[in-house]
Order: sequence, then structure tokens, then C-alpha cells
Amino acid sequence: MSSATKISNAGLATLLAALAMLGPFSIDTYLPAFPNIQQTLHASALEVQQTLTAYMLSFAVMTLWHGALSDAFGRRNVILVALAVFAVASFGCASVHSIHYLWGFRILQGVSAGAGMVVGRAIIRDLYAGAPAERLLSLVTMIFSIAPAIAPILGGWVVSFSSWRAIFLLLFGYTVILWWACYKHLPESLPMDKRQPFSAEFLWVSYKKVFKSPLFHLKAGTIAFNFAGLFLYVSAAPAFITQHLHLGPDQFGWQFVPSVGGIFLGALAANRLAGKMTVWKQVSIGFCFLIGASLFNVVFHYFSPPILLWSVTPLFFYTFGMSLVAPGATLLVLDLFPNIRGIVASCQSATVTMLGAVIAGMVAPALDHSVLTLALGQFACAVIGATMWYTGRAYWRAMTAQKQNAWETVE
Repeated sequence: MSSATKISNAGLATLLAALAMLGPFSIDTYLPAFPNIQQTLHASALEVQQTLTAYMLSFAVMTLWHGALSDAFGRRNVILVALAVFAVASFGCASVHSIHYLWGFRILQGVSAGAGMVVGRAIIRDLYAGAPAERLLSLVTMIFSIAPAIAPILGGWVVSFSSWRAIFLLLFGYTVILWWACYKHLPESLPMDKRQPFSAEFLWVSYKKVFKSPLFHLKAGTIAFNFAGLFLYVSAAPAFITQHLHLGPDQFGWQFVPSVGGIFLGALAANRLAGKMTVWKQVSIGFCFLIGASLFNVVFHYFSPPILLWSVTPLFFYTFGMSLVAPGATLLVLDLFPNIRGIVASCQSATVTMLGAVIAGMVAPALDHSVLTLALGQFACAVIGATMWYTGRAYWRAMTAQKQNAWETVE
């Protein structure tokens, strides 16, 4: 399969989680540095905010291609090249002396950061099926959840004791170490005889097949809107933490630790439940937490001003529900088109990231003037996600009444 040394399931999960961590590290570590960047580069607050939007848009566009490239050239090769590009971009971010150059290198980071997340999902589905795949995916989520917890805290510490440039130098060092670990240990899960041609005609047919599928949009949309409810708070973190909760740049952990705690424990619960109940039942339980937490958040802030513990606790229960929904829903999406899982993983990730870019660039700035409006935005995301899931379920039942669907066996 490849020249990489043999790796255990736990080792593979750790490596794939470390690759997926590039995304939150690229976003969450530098959020506390926004005022510092604004001052150093003589930029406006909006211009600094747009460095996040530029990253998210390029991330979303390129996620459409990571999977297609890995279907044609192999999973391992795509990841190694992407890591090299990300390392160069991180060093470039640390070296800029104008906000416009920072935009450019953030775009380059976005182009390369998503490869590990997209291709990692395809690797899991290449090697495992059913409950074992769901267990490994939830294990990756558990390990990955460390990143959003420590990233803003680490970024706040770095800004307190050094320059914001040190944040990107740390990303550079992390990426170099990760490249070496992947070179030594990441297996190639897609043999030559299973690779697809990288041709315009094949790609056009494949992408059209995916994007014409109502089930793809409904299932992928479920995951995207659930995540959007969390990412709304991530994007609004500078305002939520400093303006509404009146905390300092080194206290972002008050928001991110509960969020990540929910992700970790939700993924742990999903790992334990895999194979013991249907995906349908597990996702329904997850939505009880998602909608219940976001509804409580709205009601509380309608009657009360922000209070630290009460304002962040709903985020724990929201992310717990999100992690219960994600593994099963993700596998159902990947199994819609088994022969082009890389492309499907790309399309699914692109929907999440494109919606995240809209949230970061438009929705969060429009809603972050009040904690109540943020809570309403999160509740709307949860309701839309649930609506898409149950609509997809009804559509699936109508389809399988006439013909057995291959991805039903996941349930």
C-alpha cells in the first residue's frame, strides 16, 4: 500500500485528528490577537475580520478538490503536498507587514488546511465500514476536540507575552512535525487499481452526480447547519468574550472549554453507542440536545443580561448534541457514492466551510452586538439542521419503498 510503517487504530486516529486540527488551530489561535494585528498592521477592525473570511472562502473552495485529487493521486500524496504548502503559508503570515499580504497568505493557508480533514474521512471509510468506521470517526473527533479548547487559550498567552507573529511561527513548527509524522506513518488506503481518472469529463460527471442528489444536500446540510450554530459563536468570540462578558484576551477558554467539552463527551457517547442503536435514533437524541440547549439560550438571554456561567453552559449541551449527530450523518453522506468517496467528502466539507464563511463574514458581524441575537442565530441553525435531517429521512423512506439503497445498511 505505501512505504509508511504499520500503525495501530489509535495511532491512525491520533494522526488523522492532528491533521484535522490544522483547521481550528488556523482560526482559534489568532482570534485573541485581532486587536494586536489591527494595531501592528494599521488596519481597521473589518479588515482584520476579513482575514478570517478570506481563509474560510479559500478553504471552502479548495475542499471541493482535495477529495478529487486524492481519488486520482492517492490519499497520502495529497496530504503531504498540502502540509508543505501550509507550512510555507504559515511562515508567510508571520512575516507580513501589511494587511493585504496577510489576506494573501491566509488564502494560501485556507487552500491547504482542509486536506487532512477531507482526505482523513475518506481514509477511514476506505479502511472500515459500519460500526467500526463510526467508532474510529468518533475517536478522531474526541482527539481533535482538544484543538478548539487549547487554541484560543494558547493564542491569548502568546499575545500576552509576545507578538501575534509568534502564533503563525508555532503553526509553522507544528506543520513541519506533522509532515514528518505523516511521511513516516500515514498509510496509503487507496490502491492504484481503485483510483479514478483526473479528467475534466470524469470530474464534471462526478460533481454533477453529487450536487444533483437531494439526499446529499439534505444530509450534508444537516451537518453544515449544526456546525454553523457553533461557528457563529466562534466567529463572534472577540465580541462575546471581551464586550459582552467583559473578559480579557487570555480568558477565551471560558467560551471554548465548555464547547470542546461537549464535543469530546458527545463523541465519546457516539463511540460507545455505535452498533448498539440505529443512526436514526442516535441522531434524534442529538437533536434533542441541540434544540433544547439553543432554545434555553434564547429564553435565558431574553429575560437576563449575559452572566458568565449561564451564558456559556448552553454551548456545552449544544456541542454534545452536535457530536452525537455528526458521525452517523457523515457516514451516510460518504456512502451515497462509494466509488468516489473522496469527491463526496470534499463536497460535504465544502458545504460546511462555505456556510461557515457566510457565518463569519456576514452573520456574526450582524448578530454579535447582542448575546440574545447570537442565541437566536444558533437556535435558527439548529432548527434548520433538524428540518433538513427529518426531510431527508422522509425522502429516503420514499426511495427505499421502491428500491433498496446501499447506504441503508449503515443504520
